[in-house]
Amino acid sequence: MKKIGIIGSGNMGSAILSGIIKSNLYKKNEILISDKDENSLKKIKEQFDIDTTTDNLEIAKNSELILFAVKPNIIKKVLNEIKNAVNKNQIFVSIAVGIKLEDLIASLGSEELKIARVMPNTPALVGEGMSVIAFGKNFNEEEKKSVENIFAAVGKVMTMDESYLDAVGAVSSSSPAFIFMFIESLADAGVLGGLKRADAYELAAQTILGSAKLYLDTKTHPAALKDAVCSPAGTTIEGVKVLEEKGFRASVIDAVDAVIEKSKKIAGK
Repeated sequence: MKKIGIIGSGNMGSAILSGIIKSNLYKKNEILISDKDENSLKKIKEQFDIDTTTDNLEIAKNSELILFAVKPNIIKKVLNEIKNAVNKNQIFVSIAVGIKLEDLIASLGSEELKIARVMPNTPALVGEGMSVIAFGKNFNEEEKKSVENIFAAVGKVMTMDESYLDAVGAVSSSSPAFIFMFIESLADAGVLGGLKRADAYELAAQTILGSAKLYLDTKTHPAALKDAVCSPAGTTIEGVKVLEEKGFRASVIDAVDAVIEKSKKIAGK
């Protein structure tokens, strides 16, 4: 019996696998990963030296904890495939956006199962992820901790009620795309100002990393941190003025709200 079985070897599945191995959370012989893509599994085998399979039923029959690292449009097919092979002693964890606990329960066919939803994000690829877990019924504290430990291996972890996950997905899981757009825009502006592109990207990315750390370490309100950079009649306040005129805040809020609404639509399908 494996301690953990991962269904899906894409970016997030691979990131979680890497974090588990690096943190020594499980031994390599306690892990099994499945995927229909044999080339992907070959790479996983070469990189991590763990057992792999193309058969999801093998995961279902031989894993104490099953992590579904697949897309929302695939997960129900996977659940239907394995539902007759699972039991109430196992733990099930899904990272599929918009697929509610009640849908997971219905697909697996039993309210006695221990099922959790998690919203991770792509910075987990470098061990700096932010994951929020919503636990269903039937978990004891030790079992909850075992799930939290998996995602702590790739970054920080919070637990919330499931009702918050649409907003979490927008603020945390989707926002890296917005931040990368901001890095790209800053770099473009730097190039316009005469910087080499590689230098501009480095300056922009490190500044965003440092700014985030400054907030996290001090917990100073972002408005106060912004004000500390803006000298009276200085250059920075001129830039802030333009961002306000162009609707920077409103654009970000609208983008996050659009993600929330899309997530709700997915859940309603």
